[in-house]
Amino acid sequence: MTASHDSLVVLYGATAGASGAKLGSDERELVLLVWQVVDLHNSKVGEVHRVLVKADSLELSEQCKEEIGVSAEELAKAEPLDRVLEQFNQVLSNELKSLGRSSYCLCTDGQLLVRQVLHPEASKKNLVLPDCFYSFYDLQKEFHKCCPNAASMKELSISSMAEYLELSTKNTANEFGVFEVTTMGAIILSLISEPHNYVFKNFETVKYKFETGPCSKAEGVNGETVIRARGLPWQSSDQDIARFFKGLNIAKGGVALCLNSQGRRNGEALVRFINPEHRDLALERHKHHMGSRYIEVYKATGEEFLKIAGGTSNEVAQFLSKENQVIIRMRGLPFTASVDDVLGFFGNECPITGGKEGLLFVKYPDGRPTGDAFVLFACEEFAQNALKKHKEILGKRYIELFRSTAAEVQQVLNRYMSTPLISTLPAPIIPVIPQPFIATGHARDCIRLRGLPYTATIEDILDFMGEFTIDIKPHGVHMVLNQQGRPSGDAFIQMKSADRAFLVAQKCHKKTMKDRYVEVFQCSGDEMSYVLMGGTLNRSGLSPPPCLSPPTYPTFSPCTSVIPAEAALYQPQALLAPTRTAQPPPPAVAYYPAQATATQLYMNYTTYYPSPPVSPTTVGYFAAPQAAMAAAATSATHAVLPQPGALIRMQGLPYNIATKDILSFFQGYQYAPDDYSGLIQMNEQARSMFQAPKEWVCL
Repeated sequence: MTASHDSLVVLYGATAGASGAKLGSDERELVLLVWQVVDLHNSKVGEVHRVLVKADSLELSEQCKEEIGVSAEELAKAEPLDRVLEQFNQVLSNELKSLGRSSYCLCTDGQLLVRQVLHPEASKKNLVLPDCFYSFYDLQKEFHKCCPNAASMKELSISSMAEYLELSTKNTANEFGVFEVTTMGAIILSLISEPHNYVFKNFETVKYKFETGPCSKAEGVNGETVIRARGLPWQSSDQDIARFFKGLNIAKGGVALCLNSQGRRNGEALVRFINPEHRDLALERHKHHMGSRYIEVYKATGEEFLKIAGGTSNEVAQFLSKENQVIIRMRGLPFTASVDDVLGFFGNECPITGGKEGLLFVKYPDGRPTGDAFVLFACEEFAQNALKKHKEILGKRYIELFRSTAAEVQQVLNRYMSTPLISTLPAPIIPVIPQPFIATGHARDCIRLRGLPYTATIEDILDFMGEFTIDIKPHGVHMVLNQQGRPSGDAFIQMKSADRAFLVAQKCHKKTMKDRYVEVFQCSGDEMSYVLMGGTLNRSGLSPPPCLSPPTYPTFSPCTSVIPAEAALYQPQALLAPTRTAQPPPPAVAYYPAQATATQLYMNYTTYYPSPPVSPTTVGYFAAPQAAMAAAATSATHAVLPQPGALIRMQGLPYNIATKDILSFFQGYQYAPDDYSGLIQMNEQARSMFQAPKEWVCL
């Protein structure tokens, strides 16, 4: 910024720890403050003032004791920082008044004293710094502008600047800090005099408060201005993070709290500063404390910041366009909650900014509510009143309330808008032979492996099974994957009989695989299917998967599927080898659990998924030799759909779609066979649907 001042106040200080280029990096408190007034109009300097500052901790580093020459006993008699600041203001005001000057600005040797010492310490001690500490001249920068050929910025020091201007560098002062301040005053007078005639007009500023705002994905972000902060308390807001970096200027909307896969904060944040210089100063706060926790600070990239904070939604941009608003996140709303319900929940004591315009419901791409919402409040008082309603009841649910940020709003919207209606896995490499499917039932002819190394492969499991490998049903090995398609540490194996499953569980339980012992349990096909759907199987019994409806289960018993797993087919064309004949290749078949009726199947977003079924003849998902393929096809006990013709699964359908809409979508394609009842098992309702004279059969 540009301004003209009557006077400059040269300011110098020291902490109880490191000095020089590392001043403030060790989080030590200020113990010394020295200043002097420089009258720019009359080219005169005032009296040097030197004051010790009492620190909360009187422990001094050896460097501090040697350079400053002060003892803990002397510091114990000094005034604390708030009293010293009052004394500074009073003495400075009287001196400027005697000189007939009205305007002044601080001038320091570099940025560290103001940005890395005074502002962070005042913030931790809840002190309000005078306005004069929010603007200052950096003498090193001003000297470099006036004398660019003297040396690089990193090489400049008080002594080197004085030598270049041919000023005396002999230290005759008995007290630390006095020589530095008087030399800085002499440098200023030399710069404003002939032949330089330099004018101090572009001063540094410290932002009073962090400004919130949206960030567009189209916006360019300099990768040299972004850091990653780790170890944050989970309840930290963007204002708390800005306070941790107090003294450094964060870009507007430059704090992005990171969320985990469940949409909750993971203790990390990406922070964007106005320039690389402030980013470098932020890195010096590595392992500084926020309360009782130390915070790790690392470099990050602009791409990482945009991935978290960037958005394209006009609705979000309009919601966040109201500046200087406090954002509160609501979590756990009833899906039927309306705008009026939320307005009534907060009441008149904490009115929402703009009424309905200050409320943003988070929804899935198809318009279903997620149970999250964001609310704007005009001031901190309203926001605090709102937060007092944390875990109060709305409808039949308690509502969680958290302080939030513009970046978190965008991140949550991005996450839900990019979530598929039915989660799917990356397309695996699937054998081209028809595969038998998982057979459900009460027979305990399956085993569950728990605690597998995450690096375990099918080959490792077969080695682990040893002699019992021959008792595995064809394509009966199912590695359980998480939502990201990575191994979860579980696997299910279908054995030829319940006796063999019992024997494997007895012989292999807690046997070692890659330095880890693996638990082996006998289970049934029904239990296996429910676990693969997201349910739990432990010592307490079998718990239903959360994706089944209704949400409450007074009793739990396996339900009959309208269409068994055999009907859930898809045909990844890209993975099938090209054929030389006109006949289409046989489809690869993947298993999707189907344990509920057509009206009960709601895939959730945290369920586990089985890998494509594997047998010892197709280890690694690659096609087995022809003899093995023939044997596997002969031994298959479950029928598969013949070729040509197959069932297909459609994802992403609107909830209000009708059968005629689907038939219209496939208009022009061949008719389905009239009767599938001999191919797959189904109940009467499903059989009547298939036998009806329709052009297409849709699941």
